[in-house]
Amino acid sequence: MKNEKLAQDIIQNVGGRENVNYLTHCATRLRFRLQDPAKADLDALKDLNVLQVVNASGQLQVVIGPNVGDVYDDVMKAGKFDFDSDSATNEEKPDQNTGIVAKVFDILSGSFTPWIPVFCGSGLIKAFLSIMTMLGWMSAKSGTYAILAAAGNAVFYFLPILLGVTLAKKLNVSPYIAATIGAALLEPNFTALIKGTGSATSFLGIPVVLMSYSTTVIPILVSIVIYSFLERFLKRFIPSQLHLLFLPLLSLIIMVPLTVMIFGPFGVYVGKGIAAATAWIIAKSPILAGLLIGGFWIPIVVFGLHWAIIPIILSNIATNGSDPILAIAMGSVWAASGAGLGVLFKTKNAQLKEIAASGLIPGLLSGVTEPIIYGIFFRYKRSFAYAIAMSAVSGVIAGVLQVKATQLAGGIFTIPTFNPIWGYALSAAVAFFGTAALHWIFGFGEKPELASASEKAEQKGPSEEDFKTTNVDTIITSPVEGAIVPVKDINDSVFSSEAMGATVAIDPTSNVVKAPFSGKVIKVFPTLHAIGLLSDGGVEVLIHIGLDTVNLNGEGFTAHVKDNQKITAGQELISFDVEQIKAKGYDPVVLIIVTNQNEQQHLKKYAVSNEQVTAGNKLLEISNK
Repeated sequence: MKNEKLAQDIIQNVGGRENVNYLTHCATRLRFRLQDPAKADLDALKDLNVLQVVNASGQLQVVIGPNVGDVYDDVMKAGKFDFDSDSATNEEKPDQNTGIVAKVFDILSGSFTPWIPVFCGSGLIKAFLSIMTMLGWMSAKSGTYAILAAAGNAVFYFLPILLGVTLAKKLNVSPYIAATIGAALLEPNFTALIKGTGSATSFLGIPVVLMSYSTTVIPILVSIVIYSFLERFLKRFIPSQLHLLFLPLLSLIIMVPLTVMIFGPFGVYVGKGIAAATAWIIAKSPILAGLLIGGFWIPIVVFGLHWAIIPIILSNIATNGSDPILAIAMGSVWAASGAGLGVLFKTKNAQLKEIAASGLIPGLLSGVTEPIIYGIFFRYKRSFAYAIAMSAVSGVIAGVLQVKATQLAGGIFTIPTFNPIWGYALSAAVAFFGTAALHWIFGFGEKPELASASEKAEQKGPSEEDFKTTNVDTIITSPVEGAIVPVKDINDSVFSSEAMGATVAIDPTSNVVKAPFSGKVIKVFPTLHAIGLLSDGGVEVLIHIGLDTVNLNGEGFTAHVKDNQKITAGQELISFDVEQIKAKGYDPVVLIIVTNQNEQQHLKKYAVSNEQVTAGNKLLEISNK
């Protein structure tokens, strides 16, 4: 298992294997249902190599990113979980601790989540076929087209079967009986009865209105919810020895006729009503609809509320062949991708560039934006505001131009599946390039972790040539008391790789940073979480207090010196509250980084891993070769 350590840490910090009632994943997140949510250590989870930790819709969501599938597999192996077993009964346990709204969202998300990647893949196939036929490179009458169309349409056509399986699992009833109920709605003998609009037949003399149930959503949702009550009722009266035969027999005899007579038509009429209502609202006020749906879609996704809207979108597509809600909401995907592009070119922070790039690629290719949402928007409110504003503008354009989606996937390859294509392309371009431009022109609220080259020049420290000619060795002593932490164990790839320079890390037991040598202060950072120093021998050192503590905005820190001030070894520089940093969920590790070492210098480390040091102990020695 390549993520074995991460998997074990996740299981431990959600309260252990026994606290996990259920686990699934979507495109970017692990989704836990816990027996006792209070046992989860959220701060410890956030300190792991994950993008974010969110409590929403009765779930604990650990945001991993595009490689969530690999991490999920390793968590399942590490915990020896088996949630697909028919004998599993712990699905019902969380319901005792969550409200009705959380239960509904949890059931919906659990029913649709397993199929979202398939929806996206199928949507891309449909987009590919649209492009090929539009360019005249493939005939819609060819066998190749028919076979690929089958691959792209299958998941939508057989939704009554597929959703029956996942919904039954969420309701802890037989997924096989549920699938058979859905399959009965698509069985050739039944569909052959449908001669056209208004077709009817009878069942035991009772009139039955016939309808097509392929691609429908609501009928099977209603039917399986009712079936869940029926199965539990039958289990109370049928001896367990007879369950194998009589449970499926009675369930199918009762549920299939009831579905085609009552639940199916009811669901179809509800779907048509929803489709008509959404079309009316958007037609009545496309600007208001665009502002509300486009502007609020990202927060809706963050809180998991989109699971209540996805069935409506699918119902609209099944009823009318297209849906206006998704076309408007897609502006959020392009705005988030634009934010990734803007941050990628604006920031000089290597780690942030990596986050932006890893979020930009899946956003553009498949419409998956969680890495941007949790990696950038949650850290930079200005970036979030830009995306919401441009998503709203894009939504207005899509609403006014009456853009509609014909499938559920996103990304550049699905543009031909929206109608009109030019309208969707325009709304997407405005969101994408508009958001990127706002980041580039106005910045996104990033606070620099290091002084820029121009700032260093203004500080007029010794030049490289001055340093080469000096014979003075620089001794760097420990600025705090504590235990040496192996550099490779620093929970930040930039620092652990020593990309910024030779690094020593200390887990502090004291609350004061003291000068590691005599020299002067280059810069006290505004958030007081870091300080740049210059030794008398010309060595520049950055002392960084904690990981991501820039987000504390100076809370818990006190500076005792200022920029350009002369300092002597052992002088107090910055006080900080270790316990407060920990309470806020941050790692208080103190990093001592040599930022200007050159090839003409020799560096020797005296610190030993896990060694206890006190302020003034020798850590590093730098001398000319």
